[in-house]
Amino acid sequence: MTYDQDPPRRRFLKAGVAAGAALGASNVAQAALARAPADPQRAVEPFFGEHQAGIVTPQQSHTYVAALDLVTDKRDDVIALLREWTDAAARMTRGETAKPLPADDKVAPDSADVLGLGTSGLTITFGFGPGLFTRDGKDRYGLGQRRPAALVDLPRFNGDQLIPQKTGGDLMIQACANDAQVAFHAVRQLARMGYGAVQMRWGQAGFLAGARDETPRNLMGFKDGTNNPPTADASKMKEFVWASVADAPWMQGGTYTVVRKVRITLEHWDQMELGFQEQVFGREKYSGAPLGKKREFDPVDLDSLDHDGNPLIPENSHVRLSNQASNKGAQILRRSYSYNDGTDFYIERWPPWRQETEYNAGLIFIAHQSDPRSGFIPINEKLAKFDLMNQFTTHVGSAVFACPPGVRQGSFIGAGLFGT
Repeated sequence: MTYDQDPPRRRFLKAGVAAGAALGASNVAQAALARAPADPQRAVEPFFGEHQAGIVTPQQSHTYVAALDLVTDKRDDVIALLREWTDAAARMTRGETAKPLPADDKVAPDSADVLGLGTSGLTITFGFGPGLFTRDGKDRYGLGQRRPAALVDLPRFNGDQLIPQKTGGDLMIQACANDAQVAFHAVRQLARMGYGAVQMRWGQAGFLAGARDETPRNLMGFKDGTNNPPTADASKMKEFVWASVADAPWMQGGTYTVVRKVRITLEHWDQMELGFQEQVFGREKYSGAPLGKKREFDPVDLDSLDHDGNPLIPENSHVRLSNQASNKGAQILRRSYSYNDGTDFYIERWPPWRQETEYNAGLIFIAHQSDPRSGFIPINEKLAKFDLMNQFTTHVGSAVFACPPGVRQGSFIGAGLFGT
């Protein structure tokens, strides 16, 4: 991670070269710099590299994630779009306009709504949904045989109330930045470029709560992501996050991303006593420590008992059910955000069966893994059936994407899939 020294307006309008100088930075170095005190508006995350940014990059404070459906039937249109997106993403992460300024100034290359806001550590991550490969049994672009076995259609989980308009998608764009407008602007420009080839399926803004050097808290007030595998540990990332499969060599160094929109009945949750909330999570609310421990990163002890001989961490607590020890050693990298979409009418599916106007707020669950079949799917199947948290949460949106490896300069995102 580097920091741009140019004024924001000049940086936005001119062609920069900052990204090239940062290509050799390691993940460890980038993570350390991201935690250092600095102006987050000046942060620059390199777009080109071995892996896509926005996966192990330390979380920025805002995201805008969107899924789009392809409406063209031409393979060349898809390749052209991905080439254009690659160039635009590289430019915007450097703080430039999405397209070069025209000499005659007659065609606006960019909406210009982020002038003066700086780069804000912008990362743009792309993913390919199952619909890019086949739809309704049809091989749309001659890519059907290249679909990775790990890119499975997610099963229906117990309690799912998925809304079609918030589910699925052929292409994913995830923009993360330390400014909400910068993140939204990036998705907006890319969607605009795809006019005639793609159409928006769903989009969702999200935010983090908490200091940059601390584990963020979700809207339920608990720290979210404490037990993540360490992103600075290359061996852990290779084991749990980066794809390495024989049937899809073009995905080597990529990852599989699951996105779930989880609505939280905050009105119900807010009436619960603190002790009960901590039993639901299996952690202390304020310190983040596992029940029975003192500090957030103390190891979870699933064998400890209370004075009555019962498990100190309840059998149906979120921590126990999602823990690596309860899932045959499986881990996923959570990189989730909260969302707040105001209020609307809501029918609660759990007692007391309320029907009223409530907050439309919750969690954009985002998880990266080397294979959803051994990561998210078995973990969530257990959670969906037994997690005490289910009385407060409802999964209303869902999608899965194959996020290819990073891009080298002169190429485009997903080039290996298309054999170029």
